[in-house]
Amino acid sequence: MPEKWTADVVAKLHLNRITKKRLAEQLGDTPEYISMVLNGHKTPQGAEHKFNTALDELIKAKEKEAT
Repeated sequence: MPEKWTADVVAKLHLNRITKKRLAEQLGDTPEYISMVLNGHKTPQGAEHKFNTALDELIKAKEKEAT
């Protein structure tokens, strides 16, 4: 079963119109692996911090592009 943080990441992805593919590129992983983690099939140590940091960087970059 997915953890709560994964739901928060998925919500941030949708709200900011960022794809799992883009998140995977930022993390250096495959979109399939990202999906496995977000769906609770994989639970790597430190994933919550790693995913949130990468997503925050993508959001900041997207905000910069908009200005």
